[in-house]
Amino acid sequence: MRRALTAALAALTVTTAGAAVAAAPGQAATRPGWGRPAAAAPTPGSPGAGDSYFPDYGNGGYDVDHYDVRLRYEPASDQLAGTATILARATQDLSRFNLDFVLGVQSVRVNGWAAQFAREGVHELAITAPRPIVKGQSLTIVVTYSGVPSTTRVNGYTAWKRTADGGMAVNEPESAWWWYPSNDHPSDKATWDVSVSVPTGVEVVSNGVQPRPPVVEAGNRTRWSWRSTSPGATYESFLVVGQYDIVTDTAPNGQPVVNAYSTTLGELGPAARASIERTAEVNEWASGLFGPYPFEAQGGVVGPLDGISFALETQTRPVYGSRFFRSGSNTYVVVHENAHQWFGASVSVADWRHIWLNEGFASYAEWLWSEAQGEGTAQELFDFTYASYPADDEFWQVRPGDPGADDIFAGAVYDRGAMALHQLRLAVGDEAFFRTLRQWTAAHRHGNGTTAQFQALAERVSGQELDTLFTTWLLTTGRPELPAAPAGAAAPTTPAGAAGTPAGTAPAQPKSWTKIRDAHQLLPR
Repeated sequence: MRRALTAALAALTVTTAGAAVAAAPGQAATRPGWGRPAAAAPTPGSPGAGDSYFPDYGNGGYDVDHYDVRLRYEPASDQLAGTATILARATQDLSRFNLDFVLGVQSVRVNGWAAQFAREGVHELAITAPRPIVKGQSLTIVVTYSGVPSTTRVNGYTAWKRTADGGMAVNEPESAWWWYPSNDHPSDKATWDVSVSVPTGVEVVSNGVQPRPPVVEAGNRTRWSWRSTSPGATYESFLVVGQYDIVTDTAPNGQPVVNAYSTTLGELGPAARASIERTAEVNEWASGLFGPYPFEAQGGVVGPLDGISFALETQTRPVYGSRFFRSGSNTYVVVHENAHQWFGASVSVADWRHIWLNEGFASYAEWLWSEAQGEGTAQELFDFTYASYPADDEFWQVRPGDPGADDIFAGAVYDRGAMALHQLRLAVGDEAFFRTLRQWTAAHRHGNGTTAQFQALAERVSGQELDTLFTTWLLTTGRPELPAAPAGAAAPTTPAGAAGTPAGTAPAQPKSWTKIRDAHQLLPR
């Protein structure tokens, strides 16, 4: 999650291994089966999805159904070569369209025909249609490319982390640019097939399930294949290559569990395994609160000592930096990233402005886990968190419901987002609160959502008007005043119970606080 480029990208430059080819006007053709003639002159698809914070992320004019990414990777040189086949559908009559990508491109074909392409901005690959594309038409886009992703930089930054034994493509809100061309915005979800050839003895892990065991190829190489059968956002896809111990099992719901641990972890290895191996247990618990687990596989990956320093809720299989386990096992980060499978991966933001729907919900799941484990109730964690930030702390100047592009991973998005959910729970009661969460994950499964939609659902379920609560906790700077509890009012309860801190009493530190705090200090970039 943990590295965002700013909207100023449009003014920057990108260094790639391949030279751009000048764009040329598309040429009309009348080959049978290409599609009906356009009634009006086709127009370019937009070079962005119109996101409030990152307007040039994603593209317009088409919708992707599937990515087939076939790669060859050399760990010794970090050289990556690939062919991406993108299955899409035009949503308008198109003369040209864009993909988000930064490696060097050798060729592009659209429905079998060679297409002109050019680099625009810092991450836009503009493709001129070789023939008119009409609305509703199926598109097969084939891009061949190569480069050294760790040295391909945008404003001095690369989302590809090179390690001593390979590489990692893990990042939010952008990472696909460095390993496959895409429509890089959560509003356009697709499925994936990922196939990677590496030297034999090197492991490759990605999303979903393995449709076949690794296949030995000529030249002392092995090809690894992974498949995601549930649509996901491009930033939820990932790739790790290196030396990993892979552990497989079956979850209580019958799904495959695949966990992978870098062989470099050393003394951190036992703590990492003691945390990640509880993934299936965590997901079984979360399913009771949030509804059925939304994907086809489960698991986790712990990267090498020189890998990423954060964690990301990559779909079906979160990836964790090794630093999370320096102080021993920590199930709270496992709870956080797997709660994202419901809130972030399955129900993704429609716009990055709504990121609290990801981070606030995953943080509140940690409070619920603490409650279930008898390590501090959600009310106790609310009280201690609220008291931890004085009224004049900059923490209260970030509005989690609209934090701004530079603060999408600010602490307030996590902690104040969780506090907002707890206030909602207090206002509507446990029955309505948890029913709202289950209906949210069901109604928007494998789709997108906004804060306004969530508020509207909470109001329908509870029968209450909640505008003041949402405005106060999500969209107003400054520390909110806590309402006085009505005489005789009971604190919210879950199966583990809950109790509030008496007025005028300094809240005690819950047992879970240190683990939660330590995890949150590493989650943002």
